Amino acid sequence: MIREIVTDPILLSRPSREATMEDLTIAADLKDTLRAHADHCAGMAANMIGQSVRVIAVFVADQPLVLINPQIIKAEGRKYTAEEGCLSLPGTRRAQRFEKLQLRYQDEQGRIKQRTFNGFTAQVIQHELDHCEGILI
Repeated sequence: MIREIVTDPILLSRPSREATMEDLTIAADLKDTLRAHADHCAGMAANMIGQSVRVIAVFVADQPLVLINPQIIKAEGRKYTAEEGCLSLPGTRRAQRFEKLQLRYQDEQGRIKQRTFNGFTAQVIQHELDHCEGILI
């Protein structure tokens, strides 16, 4: 189900709790909402649709990938300054990002995965992980 985007900075500033398998409907709604905004959004965190759980969705090769309870194992490459926008907030802001991330997460079937992401996808994941921590850029 496509959900409304939360724009309240107070709600977005709350750190998210760990997700459980009972939160899979949130993951599905997040994926649907990301697809609905595909023309101007590369990723979303669950708190952007009003659910403070550690679930994010990002486009990888034009398909939404859901990451449940994502954790950075390793951040590599040079740290650079990115100019980022956010669907929940007006304008753009600067943020420090790493070029490469190694993540551990659960997929939508609850399987633990480990994967490396580079470039723009790594940047988007870092932005969404900030949302999970209640950090607004």
